[in-house]
Amino acid sequence: MKEELWHILDAGTVLMEEFAAEFTQVKAAVAWVPEMLLFGAFADWERAGTVADPPLSVMRFPLQRGYARKAVRSIFPFEDKLIKRMLRHAHDASRAPVICSTPHYAPLAEKWPGPVVYHSTDLTSAYSNVDRDEIVALDRRMCRAARVVCPNSQQIARYFVRDAGCDPAKIVIIPNATRESNLVSEPLLAPGPLPADIAHVRRPIAGLLGNLANNMDWTLVAEVIRKTPELSWVFVGPTSMKINSEEQTAARAWSVSQAHCTGNKPYGELQAYARCFDVAVLPYIRKEPTYSGSSTRFYQHLAACRPMVATRGFAELLEKEPLLTLVDTAQEMEEALRNLRERGFQDGLEVARWEASLRGTWKERARSMVATLA
Repeated sequence: MKEELWHILDAGTVLMEEFAAEFTQVKAAVAWVPEMLLFGAFADWERAGTVADPPLSVMRFPLQRGYARKAVRSIFPFEDKLIKRMLRHAHDASRAPVICSTPHYAPLAEKWPGPVVYHSTDLTSAYSNVDRDEIVALDRRMCRAARVVCPNSQQIARYFVRDAGCDPAKIVIIPNATRESNLVSEPLLAPGPLPADIAHVRRPIAGLLGNLANNMDWTLVAEVIRKTPELSWVFVGPTSMKINSEEQTAARAWSVSQAHCTGNKPYGELQAYARCFDVAVLPYIRKEPTYSGSSTRFYQHLAACRPMVATRGFAELLEKEPLLTLVDTAQEMEEALRNLRERGFQDGLEVARWEASLRGTWKERARSMVATLA
């Protein structure tokens, strides 16, 4: 019997691109990417395309702009046309699995003829721009339709059971991860070489990596920078995204002025920066939906083997000690950084982080999902 194609709906975000790229190395799959169009409800085409980083073949299709809003869905239902399009790539519709990555695909999940996996990468109901009651209702529908429900954190799993009425037996937690190519063949016991654009920066280096925006506690970062003149600070990532708090905005602007900023970098280049840090800093601010999610930065730094100091802004990280050091205040972070400096930024956990990183790849997440459905 010919193996059935999986369908990933959709691979239109950075996280789902990363997941899809390594999933397709485990199972044959079609990664669907929507193009939001003003008259998407009346368009009927699909176009094969590629993503360069990570390398991924995708199938692009039109979707009505605003489809996620209840009023738009009621006027322009999308599920029947999309199911018909997707099943043209299926051999046996009853065996074709679909991975739905957002609650807004609930109408499709309810009509899909094969097994449904709900892979939730965010606490969508906590978004500031959504109707929470509507999202909870969609999550209820997804949890009923799905054979397997894969939130990326224990917090979201609790929400599914408590608020969305999900059967706990369906739930398998699939955290975020890093690329398999980011792993090293043996533990890194010292920081790696500095990339060319920061080769002039003196050590020791404390580094922040990723989207440097609203989920960071910039007042804490600014205070720590003031207290640690012996450290060079390197920021890798965009710093332009708007922050709702004026105080946090001002603190970020000052922190950026004191740091060596590389700007945005392609995802595939981030690991070179993670490896070169003497210490990685993860200064999350405790707020939703960040707190209930899964920290991709953690898994990126885990693969780099370097020490990490983080705030308690992710519930997931509360269970990751001693692989990282957790703090609540700027004073505690300063003390943790000073203690690491006194030990030459060697905390004796480099091997433990390396061993843990081997289990923290997107490919391992894909294998886990496939095994669970099987």
